[in-house]
Amino acid sequence: MKNLIFAVLTACLSTPATAAPLCDDMGFAGLLAKCNRGETIHLTLASGQPLGEDVVLQSGAYYKLEIAADGSAELAIEGPSFFRAIWMNEIVINKIEIRPMAIDSIEFDKAGTVELSFIAIKPGNHTIRIPGSTGALQSVTVSIQ
Repeated sequence: MKNLIFAVLTACLSTPATAAPLCDDMGFAGLLAKCNRGETIHLTLASGQPLGEDVVLQSGAYYKLEIAADGSAELAIEGPSFFRAIWMNEIVINKIEIRPMAIDSIEFDKAGTVELSFIAIKPGNHTIRIPGSTGALQSVTVSIQ
């Protein structure tokens, strides 16, 4: 009984851990405000080249992920846990804006660029990688804090 009372008091007196946005006054735009935007994340799909560098994101902040393929091979990226840990605003391919509910992967048959804009939501470590690859340079860890 004492443990139950202690647990209830602890829960009532403690405040939940929340991630703060990158700015205080976001105005009408809310989380999509310019002051709440983090640095653009760049990934490169090229045969035999590193995918990119690991990144740390702030939960509640708005980011862009730019994926550029050089066309040296037919390559894809996948990251289902990452794509489920974000709210995706849009994907832009050849100046065409797509507003998807969810994705698992993106494949490039030839050279091109894709830009995803999103808000990081679910804290944790998420991997984006080239499917079927095992090399350390063929994946990127995205840590959402």
